[in-house]
Amino acid sequence: MIESFRAANREFQLDARLVVLSRNPQQPGDGISFCSGDVRTFDFPECDFSHVIHLATPTIAALNNSKPFEMQEICVYGTRRVLELATLRGAQKFLLASSGAVYGRQPPDVEKTPEDFMGGPDPLDPRSAYAEGKRMAEWLSATASRTGGFAVKIARGFAFLGPFLPINTHFAAGNFIADALAGRPIVVQGDGTAVRSYLYAADLAIWLWMILLRGESGRAYNVGSEHAINIKDLAGLVAGIAGLSVEMWGTAVVGEKPDRYVPSTLRARTELHLQERIDLSESIRRTIAWHRLVRST
Repeated sequence: MIESFRAANREFQLDARLVVLSRNPQQPGDGISFCSGDVRTFDFPECDFSHVIHLATPTIAALNNSKPFEMQEICVYGTRRVLELATLRGAQKFLLASSGAVYGRQPPDVEKTPEDFMGGPDPLDPRSAYAEGKRMAEWLSATASRTGGFAVKIARGFAFLGPFLPINTHFAAGNFIADALAGRPIVVQGDGTAVRSYLYAADLAIWLWMILLRGESGRAYNVGSEHAINIKDLAGLVAGIAGLSVEMWGTAVVGEKPDRYVPSTLRARTELHLQERIDLSESIRRTIAWHRLVRST
């Protein structure tokens, strides 16, 4: 989002200003300034804002599993703090980055999860901290839109590829790309039957800006790709692009239905005329190329 803002500000001479809250502030420039702080406790900048974008949540499985209270605090208290900022600083529009995790486990007979799916995470599972935190963040945001005087739009993100993708965490696509960059076989840790879909970062940025600017207030939009692929085939695709082989370290359990995490994006496509512009193969190529460029500089 920062890079897309920087590019648009230069290309179209928008003279727009962006203030970014970060625990690791960067050098300012191109209309971008930084303030340091934790999303739960940061001091409000002394200026008004027309738009507020809340993207601050770590999607780290280790934190979610080992420190579930902290994970939920970041989701809940962080959202409350950012909503307070939006209210006090006169924001007109607010975008919350939520997650497809709010739907809970996707039933095997549901090919693509729509926004009106009424499932949910298991409330008795401590690992639901992230998902339950995002559900609460959505409620806080929707409620604030009725009392704070600003429009709230919610983007429920699924899986993505592109620049800045972590390649050393629990994301299968990132791990495969790490293998490719190292020139080693692409390793599938599980049985490879889980089904995912991936939207490229450039498309992601376009979708988020459009939801912020043109989405309906109090409405959620799925953000992701509808082009499903299982993890084994994804590994094969990365291996083919990189000229490597695939190693399977797990075996499928007979009779067990594959885990699915694929959205329906009908609402975004019909209401906001959004589309997926960059296909999966090209997304993988671009992601590998970006990481190679970063490593060489």
